[in-house]
Amino acid sequence: MDQVDRILAQWRAERPDLDVGPMGTLGRMSRLYRHLREGMDKVFAERGLSRASFDVLATLRRSGQPFALSPTELMEWTMVTSGTMTNRIDRLEASGLVERRRNPDDKRGFLIGLTGAGHALIEDAVTAHVANQHRLTSALSDDERKALDALVAKWLAAFETT
Repeated sequence: MDQVDRILAQWRAERPDLDVGPMGTLGRMSRLYRHLREGMDKVFAERGLSRASFDVLATLRRSGQPFALSPTELMEWTMVTSGTMTNRIDRLEASGLVERRRNPDDKRGFLIGLTGAGHALIEDAVTAHVANQHRLTSALSDDERKALDALVAKWLAAFETT
């Protein structure tokens, strides 16, 4: 019996008229998310990164050569506002991890690109991150993880399908 089970037992005793099953699902997911977030943040912090900075660097890295995107593309991929993205870019630029470059396809605009230091850092960070993700999901077999992925994808689609 875990802490969530104890909470559910209390509610069932006090309010037997309520179906608190979803409370258990959501409570466990919330607790699990906290553990997963802490585990991932540790890997990022060991490299001087936050989740936000990792997200920008990883987005640039996975975009392929020349590892540069417009600020609008970065906002779309990372799902943050213009002000948030500007703040992230400014911090990463001050750290020497990204640079603003003139956009050859739009002389009025610019691209955000990885510097050599940014590229080296994200190569190390993403390798460590993927290994850490394997560690964080190791309690599940491959089949269990795939089944969970399918269930969560179905659930998430209920919120994100327009």
